[in-house]
Amino acid sequence: MLIDLAAADGSVDLTAEVAVVGAGAAGITLARALSAAGRRVCLLEAGSLDFEADTQALYAGANLGMEYYPLVDARLRFFGGTTNVWGGRCVPLDPTDFERRDWVEHSGWPITLSDLTPHYAAAHEQLGLGAFAYGDEVWTHLGETPPAFDPARIGVRFWRFDEVKERFGAPRCADLIQSPGVTVVLHANAVHLQAHRDTRAIDHVQVRALGRPPIEVRARYYVLACGAIENARLLLASDDLEPGGIGNAHDQVGRYFMEHPHARAARVDTDRPYALWALMRKRFADPGPPVAPALVPAPGLQAERGLLNSAFTFKLQRDPKRGLPLNKRLYFRLKHAVDPTRRGRGLWHSYRGTRDWLQRRVREPVERLRAGLGLTGLYLIARGEQAPNPSSRVRLAEERDALGLRRADLDWQLGPQDKATVLGFVEALDLEFQRLRLGRVEPAEWLFEPGDEWPVDPTVSNHPIGGYHHMGTTRMSATPRWGVVDADCRVHGHDNLYIAGSSVFATGGCANPTLTIMALSHRLAAQLERRLSRPTPAIGL
Repeated sequence: MLIDLAAADGSVDLTAEVAVVGAGAAGITLARALSAAGRRVCLLEAGSLDFEADTQALYAGANLGMEYYPLVDARLRFFGGTTNVWGGRCVPLDPTDFERRDWVEHSGWPITLSDLTPHYAAAHEQLGLGAFAYGDEVWTHLGETPPAFDPARIGVRFWRFDEVKERFGAPRCADLIQSPGVTVVLHANAVHLQAHRDTRAIDHVQVRALGRPPIEVRARYYVLACGAIENARLLLASDDLEPGGIGNAHDQVGRYFMEHPHARAARVDTDRPYALWALMRKRFADPGPPVAPALVPAPGLQAERGLLNSAFTFKLQRDPKRGLPLNKRLYFRLKHAVDPTRRGRGLWHSYRGTRDWLQRRVREPVERLRAGLGLTGLYLIARGEQAPNPSSRVRLAEERDALGLRRADLDWQLGPQDKATVLGFVEALDLEFQRLRLGRVEPAEWLFEPGDEWPVDPTVSNHPIGGYHHMGTTRMSATPRWGVVDADCRVHGHDNLYIAGSSVFATGGCANPTLTIMALSHRLAAQLERRLSRPTPAIGL
C-alpha cells in the first residue's frame, strides 16, 4: 500500500510491527525480508518516488572540516536513495576489517566476518553477482595469470559490479509497494523519536510532510535507515528526555564519520605501462557481471608497517598537470548543472552506458596506441580506508530547516595514519617493482607535505574527494562507552530501537559499503523476526 503524507488527511493510521525510517538500500532490503516473513512493515520515505528540489534542500548543511562535497548533493532524498545513481561496485569487507588491530586505534567490531557470511551470500545472490568469489580465484575464471607480487606483501581483491540501473528505485520495488503487509509512506520526514518516560524504549516516531502537521507512527520495533548523517541527526535532535539525544549518554552519536578518500598515490615509471594497466583493468566477463581487481596491502604488511586496509588501482592518463580533458570537463559541467530527476538520471545512465560500451569495444586498442605513442603515463590511484577518528563527526547546527529540525553539519577529519598508509603502500609496491624489474613507483609530492589533508584533484576520478561513502556516526560496539549500537544493531539501552546501514560500521575497510549494508539488513531482519515470534511482546503493539 502506498500513502503520500503530502496529500493524506490527519486521520491516516500508521501502525505496524516494524517501522523502518528510510527507503534506501538498507531500509528496502530490510522491509523486503520482513515482508517475506509475513510481518507488517511501515516503510517511511522522506521524499517522493522521484527527485524534488524542496525535499532535497532539507539535506543542506555546512562542511566544517576538510574539503568535502556540498552536503545537499552528497546523498539523495527520494525512494531508493543514493543507490539511484550507484555505480554497482560490490565487495565484502575482509576478515581483518572486523578484528581489533593493535595498530589501528578504535578498530574492531563486536561481530566477525563469519557472523555476516550467510547474509553476504544472500545479498550477493539478490544482486545477481554470479559466483561468490572476490579473491585470487577470480583470475582462474578470467583465464589470466595474477601479478607476480609477493602475496605476503601485496594482495588482490576483486570488485563485482551490479549492472541493474536503479535497482532500489520505485519501478523495481513494485513487489514491496504492492505488498499487503507493507505500507510505504512518502513525504514522511522523521522529525522526532519520542522515547517512553523511562527512556528504555521508543513510544512513537513523529513524521511530517512539508507544510503539513506531524503524524505519529507506532510500532513494536523501530529501525533508522537514513544514512550516516541523518541517523545521527535524528538521534541528536530527539533530546527532550535524554540530554544530548537518544543513545548519546557517552557522547558517541555523530562521531567516527568515515569516508573512502581518493587521491593519486604515485607515478609508475615503467617500460610496460599498457601491459600493467591491462592486467588490472575492469573486465567484462561473459557470462557474469563485470569484475575489476585492486591491489591491497596484505595483512602481514599492514601489521608490520601499521597500514590501513586500502585499495589501489592503475590508471593510464595524460599528464595530470594538463588538467581535465574536454570530455571530462563536459561531464562535470553536466553533473553539476542537471538535477537528478528521472530525466537527469537518464542522461547519467546514458553516459555510463556509453562509457561501458567503449570500455568493452574500443578502450584496449586505444589505450595501447596512446601509451605506445607516449601520450599517457601510468599512475597509482588510492581509495583509502579511513582510520576511525572520534573528532570526525556530525554536529547539529543552530539553523533549522523548513521542517523546524536543526540542520546537520559535517566536521570531516582525516588523520596522519590515513596519509601514512598511502606512502607505506607505495614504498612496498616500489620494492616489488624493483624486485620484478618492472620499473619504479614514485610517491606523489603531497605525501611529503605537512598536514593531514588530501589534495582534491578532479583528474583522479569522477569522485575526486571520496566515494560518497558515509560510514560511522552510530558505530557498533560491545559497550555504550565506545559506540551507539550493539552487535545486533540495537541502540544501547533501548529495547526496540535499531539502526541499519553503514552508520553502524566500526571500520570501513576499502570495500564499497552497499553489499555490507545489505548483508547487515538481512541479518537484522532475522533478528527482528526472532523477537517478533516471541509469544509475549515486551513492548508496543
